[in-house]
Amino acid sequence: MALAMVASGGAFAAEQVGSAADAIAIARSNACMGCHAVDRKLVGPSFQQIAEKYKGDSQASARLEKKVKNGGAGVWGSIPMPSHPKMSDGDIKTVVAWVLAGAPALQK
Repeated sequence: MALAMVASGGAFAAEQVGSAADAIAIARSNACMGCHAVDRKLVGPSFQQIAEKYKGDSQASARLEKKVKNGGAGVWGSIPMPSHPKMSDGDIKTVVAWVLAGAPALQK
């Protein structure tokens, strides 16, 4: 799975629409969308809120990849985020890159 992201700038290249589609499909198939929406808070913060919080953080990608894999609590409130130990590292990287880029919608 190709991953195009400039972590420090949070860019998810426009030509990587396939990767955005992959990220959305991965997020849906791993129950991410049960707690997160792109543009509004559900159980957890929106993907856009996450992107804004970590904007400019050069360690954000690694930190969020670890949080997706292992779960976590306390950053966004008292409800813990469950771990996703069966998600592949590549899938996690794809979703995290997309989220940090502001979770752009697919271009039609």
